[in-house]
Formats: sequence, C-alpha cells, structure tokens
Amino acid sequence: MLEVNTIGLDLAKNVFQVHGADAPGSVLFRKKLRRDQVVRFFATQPTCTVAMEACAGSHYWAREIKALGHDVRLIAAGYVKPFVK
Repeated sequence: MLEVNTIGLDLAKNVFQVHGADAPGSVLFRKKLRRDQVVRFFATQPTCTVAMEACAGSHYWAREIKALGHDVRLIAAGYVKPFVK
C-alpha cells in the first residue's frame, strides 16, 4: 500500500474537503469531513505535508494540525487557483 505524502485541505464553514496523494502525485483518497472530524482525521494519518489556502481560518487549523506532527504549508490564494483548473 502506498503511503500518503501530501494532503490538500480545502477549508469551509462546515464541510471540509481532503485530498490525499502519494509521492508521485497519484490520488489515494478524497473525503468530506465535518469541522469536528478534522483533528481526529489528521491524528490517524502518518506524518506528511498538509497544504491549504491561506485565509483567516487557516492559521487556526495550521496550529491544530502542526501540533499533531504534520508539516503545514499555507499557500496564497493566487497560487491555489491553478490547482483547481
């Protein structure tokens, strides 16, 4: 089984989208998480890089996820948009 190398987290008010990929970039999973499930989900994941768009709420989530041992990267909105296309 391939190990998760990078997780992309799309923040929202209630339902967050999570996208996991291995080192070559192959998709391993896509999930919807409610706000109360986010910390529990990342606690079960192996240590990896977590990327999310820099916004007001992302700094809170970055601190919570980093406390679990993950490497968190905040990306400016202008650089996130090309990933969506």
